[in-house]
Amino acid sequence: MIQIGKTLVSEEIIDTDFVCNLSACKGQCCIDGDAGAPLEEDELQIMKDIFPKVKPFLRPEGLKAIEEQGIYTTNEDGEHETTLINGADCAYVIYDDKKVALCAIEEAYNQGEISWKKPVSCHLYPVRVREYTEFYGVNYDKWSICDDACVLGKELQVPIYKFVKQALIRKFGEDWYAELEKVASQLKK
Repeated sequence: MIQIGKTLVSEEIIDTDFVCNLSACKGQCCIDGDAGAPLEEDELQIMKDIFPKVKPFLRPEGLKAIEEQGIYTTNEDGEHETTLINGADCAYVIYDDKKVALCAIEEAYNQGEISWKKPVSCHLYPVRVREYTEFYGVNYDKWSICDDACVLGKELQVPIYKFVKQALIRKFGEDWYAELEKVASQLKK
């Protein structure tokens, strides 16, 4: 683990190569699993505010799940998550013509309807950030459905921290990321 400010960063995000390979996985991370994408407290109002602009992009089953459960849900630990369809697909998942899972929120962003890309936890993936009392844990969420992303990342020589650079800057800031790059450079020597 590497300490940068109030974060403890797993060396795996420096040592592991990763580039999403949507043509191979078809966006499986958005349709598998047992929970929605984690949402931060300050994202809850954003989700409510953007919903009218995101709504036209949703699939009928996603819209139905949101109408029944809400724009987001709260789990038994009090943590907020994106709504799921039948306990599986994120309600915000849409599909392109090749049956690749995409994000309705990000599609609304890409088409200029909203100015917020998507929840930071989605933007950071495969990095997961866990908040503790005194620090944040910044870890690689290794999942077999992302094996093709590791292969592509290795082929392109892109470590996780570079793949999610913009998301890490969004979460922790430019100075934090610059420090991470310094540490990564020292570790590579």
